[in-house]
Amino acid sequence: MNIDPSTADAARLNWTQYRPGQQAGHYESFYQRGNHPTEPRAFWIRYTVFSPEGMPESAISELWAVYFDGTTGRHVVAKEEHPIADCHFSPDSFGARVADSVLEPGSLRGEADGTDGRIGWDLSYKGSEPPLLLLPPRMYGGGFPKAKSLVGLPLANYTGTLTVDGEAIDIDGWTGSQNHNWGSRHTDHYAFGQVAGFDGEPGTFLEIVTGRTRLAGPVMTPKVTFLVLRHHDREYQLSSLGRALRAKGDFGYFYWDFATSDEAVAVRGRFTASPEDFVGLNYYNPPGGIKHCLNTKIGRCDLQITNKATGRVERLTATGRALMEILTDDREHGVPIRA
Repeated sequence: MNIDPSTADAARLNWTQYRPGQQAGHYESFYQRGNHPTEPRAFWIRYTVFSPEGMPESAISELWAVYFDGTTGRHVVAKEEHPIADCHFSPDSFGARVADSVLEPGSLRGEADGTDGRIGWDLSYKGSEPPLLLLPPRMYGGGFPKAKSLVGLPLANYTGTLTVDGEAIDIDGWTGSQNHNWGSRHTDHYAFGQVAGFDGEPGTFLEIVTGRTRLAGPVMTPKVTFLVLRHHDREYQLSSLGRALRAKGDFGYFYWDFATSDEAVAVRGRFTASPEDFVGLNYYNPPGGIKHCLNTKIGRCDLQITNKATGRVERLTATGRALMEILTDDREHGVPIRA
């Protein structure tokens, strides 16, 4: 579906972009994530389409679930792969089904059974926040970047039950988001972060990515950083391409420093997490190959917001509830690959 962002609303961008039989390579994920209100515990559930470039007959669907438990240090990962014929991703509404696991507006239910563990879910979610676009709207209709993303529902509130290796976990008032990303290839090297509520500022939402992509052979683009912050009923969209190129972003496996600004505000911050907070995952890339994703939902984010007009400086912290992902081709990161 070719959507003109100047006339299409963000809700339509939350519909499936994949078309069965397309020759162009494609990945697309609808994922939900939520954090416990006070403890470093979180879930991440992902309904995914993967179609390798030039081989539409080999398209599959992946079902992922991860439960992060920072109180015990035990994280459980479950993943299944299914023929695309056994699944449905709606092109004209929001919704997905992978085998018997279903994602619908306001609810999701299913089960994933993998070599690392089994996770089931029966969850409802709600919220009143409008969708959030991480990129400038015109970029959703063009060829650059190859990877797109949006937050369909920031600050989603989750209730229901997770069942992790037979243990029922009550989900009551966990906060997170409904998300959607897609593209013809993964960004070659990136750090991605999200915070759905800071300590003492539950209504503040942060979405950010620092990344670079390969142009030809070993030549890579400079790092660009796109950031959108919702704070005190205002949205700061620090996401124009020029601003993304001027922004600062430096990351390793377990840290990420960033800084960006416009005429009204300056935002700088740092994500951190210990190696034990991460799980390692294999991400298939449509042009070929496999990326490693180091993934946590229980990291830390420290944020500084400076109002340029008044000089006021605010400092926020999210403890044990920050989403942080690193995508890399390197195999020396030391995080075990779990699925």
